[in-house]
Amino acid sequence: MTAPLFTASQLAVNILSAQSLLAAFGVLGVGVVMFAETGLLIGFFLPGDSLLFTAGLLCTGSGHGGLKLSLVPLLVAAAVGALAGAQTGYLIGRKAGGALLARSSSPRLLAGAQRAEELLERYGHAKAIVLARFVPVVRTVLNPMAGALHVPVRTFTLWQVIGGVVWSLGLTLGGYALGSSIPNVDRYLLPMIALIVVVSLIPLAAELYRSRRATAAEKGAQG
Repeated sequence: MTAPLFTASQLAVNILSAQSLLAAFGVLGVGVVMFAETGLLIGFFLPGDSLLFTAGLLCTGSGHGGLKLSLVPLLVAAAVGALAGAQTGYLIGRKAGGALLARSSSPRLLAGAQRAEELLERYGHAKAIVLARFVPVVRTVLNPMAGALHVPVRTFTLWQVIGGVVWSLGLTLGGYALGSSIPNVDRYLLPMIALIVVVSLIPLAAELYRSRRATAAEKGAQG
């Protein structure tokens, strides 16, 4: 008798919970979620930031239930999933154009697509591709949007690799560092994840502030 492909606990996993995903699928789940969130439009709701941070934390053995992940395989899975996903999303956008987004009925996804297009227009390809990695939903839709808008392949690949490595490894190592230095840090996991989301928006907020100041200065000079 062959073993089942998935156990009952894996089939019952809560895909919106980082801890549930990690308990069911471990390091492999991190790679798959990174790929889906950054490469497939249906993955826009997945918990990318919290998953990376929680996975890094679990490498220290600080989580409940005795679950402990291996750091090096985790870093590889996170980076490969994030980079392969973004490149796949770009190629999908290159082939399908904006048709996939146009068919979507999700207000959150459509708002993310609009934000992604604004980033590309306002900040140029390099900054937009890197900044988008740190903004939930936007990091999902910017990749196919870049393909649909025919951002050069070399430009997209270079900057998505830089942004993807900084994002995926940075959050994972951040979780690992905190788990290694603070006893029972998992008790404060939810507040820390909320803080991470806020901090991840700082680069985008800073760019918006600089852009508005520059626009205001130009208008003042013209006036």
